[in-house]
Amino acid sequence: MDITIMPRPLRGEITAIPSKSQAHRMLICAALADSKTSLCCSETNQDIEATADCLRALGADIQRTNWGYSIVPIRNIPANATLNCRESGSTLRFLLPIVGALGVHATFVLNGRLPQRPLSPLWEEMERMGCTLSRPTSNTICCQGKLLPGQYTIAGNVSSQFISGLLFALPLIRGKCDLEITGKTESRPYIEMTRKALALFDAPFFHSPGVVAVEGDWSNGAFFLAAQSLGNSVEVTGLSADSVQGDQAVVKLLQGMEECVSICAADIPDLIPILSVVAAAKHGAVFTNIQRLRLKESDRVDAIISMITALGGKAEQTASTLTVSSTGLTGGTVDSRNDHRIAMSAAIAATVCSNPVTIIGAECVNKSYPTFWDEYKKLGGQYEQYLR
Repeated sequence: MDITIMPRPLRGEITAIPSKSQAHRMLICAALADSKTSLCCSETNQDIEATADCLRALGADIQRTNWGYSIVPIRNIPANATLNCRESGSTLRFLLPIVGALGVHATFVLNGRLPQRPLSPLWEEMERMGCTLSRPTSNTICCQGKLLPGQYTIAGNVSSQFISGLLFALPLIRGKCDLEITGKTESRPYIEMTRKALALFDAPFFHSPGVVAVEGDWSNGAFFLAAQSLGNSVEVTGLSADSVQGDQAVVKLLQGMEECVSICAADIPDLIPILSVVAAAKHGAVFTNIQRLRLKESDRVDAIISMITALGGKAEQTASTLTVSSTGLTGGTVDSRNDHRIAMSAAIAATVCSNPVTIIGAECVNKSYPTFWDEYKKLGGQYEQYLR
């Protein structure tokens, strides 16, 4: 689906959708718990459903309800399972160590860009500690064997999801396990989210708290908060100021963008597409430590430069920096590259453009925010959509 947006301001109030990052973690903990859990999660998306489907394949009974999910935990661990991760990196990286800890002979099915996204050094560490991993086809991964107790070591500068996966898995292994994280650790807030979820479920015992609620999503709320900073009369409710979500940093970052600034991307890679739009429309910015953006649903550095350039702006890169100039944005055609955050960023950019903005592959927002276009229209956004 392609969408052409007419340039006009947005006005009104929306409620932040449930946090995708927290929903993944709560579903996993509930599936490993000792009794039923009711998870309040008013909306879902493709990534959350991928995790739910994979947990069902491992033996959990997960039912969608009017208010969220009802989760009856895994009771009988299957000898074999096929887990369809769709395009969700979190699903794959969280559950790969878990199936290793449970001793399931598992086949993971990967779609989109996920087969190209890195699994090293998690792959090597799991093999060192008892599992055998292989790629039978270009879009599948097979995990056999069972993880052993002992000392686990993982680098902290590739993906926090590797660390979170091991934090979920190690309490499931009989025997003493320790985890050492070496080097610089990036995306620390996401690791803290995992620790907080495990603490809520009293890991390693995994006692269900009964009823838990998924808080509002700062990552997706950031798009409409950025719209507000660009002069749109938009209010976003349902976001907790006490959240440990790293993308809560968007509030202070937007406040600081009233002049040209330097922003480190290490802990907030998901914010960089929309902050790039704000930078181009306002005073410019230099984003540093961008290396991990190249490993997302798209090569986000190239995708951002392509988006900004297509909309009439200027952006350039080095190996570790992305510089967005203060040129303003006029409009044009943006290829989303099947990246939900590029599509949503381009939509917000349309509110400050002088000409229409066309987004190719606009349906990719379903990965994290299926109701985005409905919300956009509710706020007064005007667009036409075309099926390809």
